Amino acid sequence: MWIKTVFLAVTSCSFGLLAAAGVFTVLAAVGLVPRFAGKTHTGKKVILYEEMVIAGTIIGCFVSVFENYSQLGMWAMGQGVSEGLWRIIGGLLQCVFGIFAGMFVGCLALAIAEMLDSIPIFTRRIGFRHGIGVTVCAIASGKVCGSLIYFIFQLYQAVE
Repeated sequence: MWIKTVFLAVTSCSFGLLAAAGVFTVLAAVGLVPRFAGKTHTGKKVILYEEMVIAGTIIGCFVSVFENYSQLGMWAMGQGVSEGLWRIIGGLLQCVFGIFAGMFVGCLALAIAEMLDSIPIFTRRIGFRHGIGVTVCAIASGKVCGSLIYFIFQLYQAVE
């Protein structure tokens, strides 16, 4: 029995390390962190940015694997403060996290598209001369509107 447990632990850690290495390889190949540092004129802090990406990945893995130890809301509810206040604080934290996660995913997608030169190829193929910025803003606005409709009308809930 213990041999199966050890084998499962070793293979799970190996596959987790392999997946993490793939994620970091994509981020390194795209050059997302140096690009952020260049755009914000904080090139001296590239190492700090890379360490924060690694720390965020490790914390995210920990939170997804050990759910019982990452339920901050359950701890907060037991502190004696009103439930309404914690709901407001939790909602604000979710909004902040959602904004930063969306910015990261959007920048990653644009960096990959830029690396593959897909935007210039696309504009040449369809004969697009002017207005690429307006087109990108229109696509982003459509995605925002779709997300708002999805969450406001609670379309994510299962139909019974």
